[in-house]
Amino acid sequence: MNRYRLRVALIGVSRLARALKLTGNLNATEPVGPVVVLVMDKDQIAGYRAMVVELRKAGIRAEMFLGNTKNFGKQVSYADKRNSPAVIIEGSRERDQGIIQIKDLIAGKEAAAAITDNAEWKAARPGQFEVKRGELVAAIQKLLSEQ
Repeated sequence: MNRYRLRVALIGVSRLARALKLTGNLNATEPVGPVVVLVMDKDQIAGYRAMVVELRKAGIRAEMFLGNTKNFGKQVSYADKRNSPAVIIEGSRERDQGIIQIKDLIAGKEAAAAITDNAEWKAARPGQFEVKRGELVAAIQKLLSEQ
């Protein structure tokens, strides 16, 4: 099969899948995406990669954000688009303290429905908690089992 026919076949399959979802003849739920490790400091890429490797070795789907790292909101938005259950945050403050922040995106979405004020949202940080860096895998396993 040449490349043109393969492309046409792929486009046809995706349209068919979309039509089946719309008619209720295909499971409409999105699969859970990977845990996304956010990049807060470009000079710490090796540490972020190590987190991804640890998670993958434990059988947890994970990836590191590879886009423009200057905008925290865009990184979280990317994770939302990937249907990620959680993001891992380690900035310089967390690194100095030997901790990481885990943001449970599912709990955050549920809490967002009840919070109407942006200042209240920022103060509450729903679904976000910190753990010791060495407890990353156990914390993510626990979070995933509870979701």
